[in-house]
Amino acid sequence: MQNLPQGKKIILFDGVCNLCNSFVQYVIERDKKDTFRFASLQSEIGEEILNHIGIDRSKTDSIILYEPGIAYYYKSSAALEIAKSLSGFVSWSFGFKILPTAFRDWVYDYVAKNRYKWFGKQESCWLPTPELKGKFID
Repeated sequence: MQNLPQGKKIILFDGVCNLCNSFVQYVIERDKKDTFRFASLQSEIGEEILNHIGIDRSKTDSIILYEPGIAYYYKSSAALEIAKSLSGFVSWSFGFKILPTAFRDWVYDYVAKNRYKWFGKQESCWLPTPELKGKFID
């Protein structure tokens, strides 16, 4: 794929989900090594990445971590891989990787299924401030 930032991990997220947008802002604040770039699942580049890695958009609304040319992760594995790269206490949550993936994903799916009910939904994708615009790919 062309036009992707070199040496960056890309987080695909649900751009209308309040929980997901809060998560993105949380990651930005703790991404001290400038590791991540972001794109919504609803964006053109998000769709392009999903097609490239072979994930059917109609069958997932999960957060996806894409490391171009290396690997991709989704659901709880994506969240734990992201946490591992962040500064602060949250990086310790990678220890949950010892739990079976099926259990971690069951918890993830339960929260994901209820996220709009619990946290709300926006009418359109969140737009970053001009200072944060460089963290997003389009």
